[in-house]
Amino acid sequence: MYSKKGMTKLPASLQGYVDSPEKQRKLYRRTLNIVVVSQIFGGAGLAAGITVGALLAQDMLGTDNFTGIPTALFTLGSAGAALLVGRLSQRYGRSLGLGLGFLAGGIGAIGVVLAAVLNSLTLLLLSLLIYGAGTATNLQARYAGTDLANSKQRATAASTAMVFTTFGAVAGPNLVNVTGDFALSVGIPSLAGPFLLAAAAYILAGIVLLIFLRPDPLLVANAIAMQGNSDEHAGSAKEMDTAGSGKRGIAIGAVVMILTQIIMVTIMTMTPVHMRHHGHGLSEVGLVIGFHIGSMYLPSLITGILVDKIGRKAMAMASGVTLLLAGVIAAMAPADSMTVLIVALSLLGLGWNFGLISGTALIVDATTSTNRAKVQGSVDVLIALAGASGGALSGMVVAHSSFAALSFAGSILALLLIPVMLWQGQDKNEKSISF
Repeated sequence: MYSKKGMTKLPASLQGYVDSPEKQRKLYRRTLNIVVVSQIFGGAGLAAGITVGALLAQDMLGTDNFTGIPTALFTLGSAGAALLVGRLSQRYGRSLGLGLGFLAGGIGAIGVVLAAVLNSLTLLLLSLLIYGAGTATNLQARYAGTDLANSKQRATAASTAMVFTTFGAVAGPNLVNVTGDFALSVGIPSLAGPFLLAAAAYILAGIVLLIFLRPDPLLVANAIAMQGNSDEHAGSAKEMDTAGSGKRGIAIGAVVMILTQIIMVTIMTMTPVHMRHHGHGLSEVGLVIGFHIGSMYLPSLITGILVDKIGRKAMAMASGVTLLLAGVIAAMAPADSMTVLIVALSLLGLGWNFGLISGTALIVDATTSTNRAKVQGSVDVLIALAGASGGALSGMVVAHSSFAALSFAGSILALLLIPVMLWQGQDKNEKSISF
């Protein structure tokens, strides 16, 4: 079957969606539902590394100087995975790219468990790199919901995927003791227990996407763009590139997400170590991290609506203010006060949430279906590398100064978001740009 322009032959399965706006809307809703299911599993998978990764390394290394290395490694691994997932998705669709990414994360989690059993530092470091693929895929899944969304739905679509990550992500840290006890019962070190949960969760997420994310939303969006049938096709990519707004939007969106990632990762990474040094147990660490991760994802649906309604610029600046408060409160929190630590880490997660969703919307606004997944993967590489650097340096900063100094540094860095968004100028929401 040929297109209306008589030039491009499309498979009948795609042509049906090109010709039917109603089928497009149904596929958009179905895509969101499938991504939501995968994100519930994916959230449980990413929680393991956040909660006990640094503690596992502390036990195996016998020093605090390098306790930020696990976060750095699985974040570095997520950088490479983000690039690969983005390229695979652009060429073969979201289903294959995201599905394989989650499966790789599951294999990495299994490797971490084996490393703990064998007390092999080399295997631990290698496995953490591979485990990072799950983190990258979990983040990139938010883009799948935006492929068939219009400009008024994009932030909401991305946030819908993210909000359901909360269920798994909050449950994971609070199952530290349960999974630890199970691990001990089968002869595995207790700190490796959460990685057993991560392996199962990531593998299930990958299977869901590989089997059920069909027809692929990105391939359908590409077909629609080729035919010129997009609801908002009047604003062309050519106009966007001529004005330079595409490159500028990508740059600003990337900077917003990179800064928020650095701040969040550095403070979050050292919080469990800081708490353990002051007599807090694993269940208390799990509670604080659970609140933190809940704040990272649970407000997403409201955040998405706000980003779509009041603009990307306003919410990015709100991210800077929230992260500033989080850093100051974390720095001043009494070491024995669970309540204040929960407030600080909750604000840290909320600030990250504001920055990620507003930055995501800026990236989607500034791209088309022909380059979107590739650009998104490349931007997520930079985000992951920023997080890896923050994670690696966080342990050294705390070892040679204090957790308070690290938190204050994060709050100062948050202030940079203000001039970045002022440089953006008037927020026009890029309404003319579609897939």
